[in-house]
Parts: sequence; C-alpha cells; structure tokens
Amino acid sequence: MNHAIVIFTSKYGATKRYAQWIAQALSCPLLEAKNCSKTELAKYDTIIYGGGLYAGGVNGIKLLPQNWQLISNKHVILFTCGIADPADTENTLQIRQSLAKTLPAEMMEKLHIFHFRGAIDYAKLGLVHRAMMAMLRKMLLKKDENTLREEDKQLLQSYGGRADFTDPASIKPLVAFVRTLA
Repeated sequence: MNHAIVIFTSKYGATKRYAQWIAQALSCPLLEAKNCSKTELAKYDTIIYGGGLYAGGVNGIKLLPQNWQLISNKHVILFTCGIADPADTENTLQIRQSLAKTLPAEMMEKLHIFHFRGAIDYAKLGLVHRAMMAMLRKMLLKKDENTLREEDKQLLQSYGGRADFTDPASIKPLVAFVRTLA
C-alpha cells in the first residue's frame, strides 16, 4: 500500500472520529491540518483530508488548493462530515456543487470524494452555528409535515439536544479504495 496520511480539521469532534477510524484502519499517521506542513505533505503518496460541513463549505478545505501544486501528482481523497444524510443523493449533489464553486475544476476532476454523517450536540455549538440551526428549524417548521424528509424529521426531533449519526462501518468504501491504490 502507498504511504498514506490522514489530515483533518474538526470543530466539534465527529470529523476527528472518522479521521481516527480511517488512520487506524489503514495503519497510517493522523495529523490535524493546523499542524500540517508542506514537508509533511511531500512525504506521502496518498493524502486523505477530512473536514466538517458548515453552511455548504468544508472546514479547512483551503489546505488542498493552497498546496495543489505539491499534491496534484498524488492520490488526493477528500471526506466530508456533516449532519446531512449522505445516503440522500440530493445532499451529496449539493455538497459537490458547493465544492465545485470553491475548488478549481482540475482539482475536482482528480479528487476522490467520500461523505460521512456526523453528529450534533447543541450544548457545544458556537453562537453562529446555533443561530444557523435555529433558522433551519424555523424553515422546517413552516413546511408541510408530509413533505419533510427523514433527516428533516430527525433534526426537528433532536433540536436542542444531541444526535450522533457517526458510524465506523461507513468508512469501509474509502478504506477499500485506498487499499487499491498502487
């Protein structure tokens, strides 16, 4: 297997959990993005970067375009982690459309992207994220209950509390893909 490294940015912990699971499954180093240098990136054939989803953007994603010249000839894998259910193709389409607005087309073509479902604990949310969730709740409450998707119902039920959708089994496709790289 290629030398691989898992790099992550995590605000509330779910992305870190996935990064740890992936690094453990691949027996490779784990590094927080804020501690990542160009020297560190140059050492590896496979770069796996994970970031949380916030308002359509990926936390810390700038690491990839800022270092693209250095890593463009490597295998670059991106995983996202968010409260939206990645089993819903509408969600993954929105994530990819958002990424396409942020990242150059050449990068989007070469990236291998995986999506994981995260967790939320309202007691730990910062003011901005708490306000965003309150606005989302308000929008969902205005919808006809019969038109709500399952994840919308879950968000309404868990509002103000905790919900953890993380699943170590969901990393299997990413891990299997990395193991196929030559």
